[in-house]
Amino acid sequence: MQQRGKEQHFMKTEAFEKYESSVRSYCRHFPTVFTTAKGSIIKDEEGNEYIDFFCGAGAVNYGHNNEYIKAKTLEYFSTDGIIHALDMYTVPKREFIETLETKILEPRGFDYRIQFPGPTGTNAVEAALKLARKYTGRRNIFAFMGCFHGMTLGALSATSEMFARNGAIASLTDCTHIPAPYMVEGLDVVKYMQMLIDDDHSATDKPAAVIMETVQAEGGIRVFDVEFLKAVREFCTKNDILMIVDDIQIGCCRSGSFFSFERAGIQPDIVVMSKSIGGIGMPMSIVLHKPEIDVWKPGEHNGTFRGNQLSFVAGKAAIEYLLENNVEAETKRKGDIVKNFVEKEILPLNDKLELRGIGLMWGIDCSKIDSALASKLSDLCFTKNLICEVAGRNGSVLKIMPALVIEDELLLKGLNIVKEAFKELLADY
Repeated sequence: MQQRGKEQHFMKTEAFEKYESSVRSYCRHFPTVFTTAKGSIIKDEEGNEYIDFFCGAGAVNYGHNNEYIKAKTLEYFSTDGIIHALDMYTVPKREFIETLETKILEPRGFDYRIQFPGPTGTNAVEAALKLARKYTGRRNIFAFMGCFHGMTLGALSATSEMFARNGAIASLTDCTHIPAPYMVEGLDVVKYMQMLIDDDHSATDKPAAVIMETVQAEGGIRVFDVEFLKAVREFCTKNDILMIVDDIQIGCCRSGSFFSFERAGIQPDIVVMSKSIGGIGMPMSIVLHKPEIDVWKPGEHNGTFRGNQLSFVAGKAAIEYLLENNVEAETKRKGDIVKNFVEKEILPLNDKLELRGIGLMWGIDCSKIDSALASKLSDLCFTKNLICEVAGRNGSVLKIMPALVIEDELLLKGLNIVKEAFKELLADY
């Protein structure tokens, strides 16, 4: 029977394994063929149901096939409204811009121009870096070790993960990586950056920008504290350097506020967003930049799919939904549920475990036990019908990132699966 099951599984995945590039990755961790998804439940061809603690890497913050957002998208789709328009004027784009401006930016006192690059996060990072260099006339960029900013060459130059960088087989230049504040005990990171630009023997060019995630997600759920964020903002202002915040994964309420940097009371010069800005997983990215930085010439940065009208419709609906349903406050409340559960039920299982996180992005660091433990946990959770990924150095952090709208009961059910997986595997240590 076991052999027959393997043969049946191969038949269902044969097309992928025979014809799809070996670059595929997530399917290797979650080896089943998925069919439908609703809220925080994903189903496969066999009818199995999985609780989703992965959330499309942050692309479906408001749940799979969110009814309100889906209805608005289907309504537009049924009218023969224009779908592809490059950067031409359209009603959906106008309505998205007006909604983002009046519902999100103006209430926060933010004055940003909105740029629509290609539809992925790395497209937004490329545009931001290019704009910062064009505005300042400087080439170098400061980024923090532990960061992930994308897989195209410019964004990859800023990304620190060696596995990703080594895949390029190309020169990744014009970026200086700075130790993140958690890396070297006693190091004043901002003072170190100041030394690099002041010392004429540092061999480091003054940067056009500092690009940073306020929470390093792929870096292991490392939350930068408020004082550090303020210090970086002050450093950039003092030295005429642009501050770029990468809010691609931690933005759209994931941290408990729409922008992750709001807790520090700062305003970056440039903000990049993608993933859940498209509402229900629709491809979309935006670059927000202060008006004085908008030095682009028409068409100087473009992309064929920078005008996906369904993304504009879904993005507008997502903003309406999050405001109507108080998603920011709900994220903080549910984040407390995760924190309290892990602290009470999981951390006592082994005193070498460490919990880090904010809002509804949490990581359980297993590195002091075994760097391979988190991956084993992820695999075991999948057999128990829970989807969760790993992050951090050597993939040593189990990542808990459910939809912001997950029901409390389902959230606790998923957390109990994580607990049971820990109990089973820690018995071997």
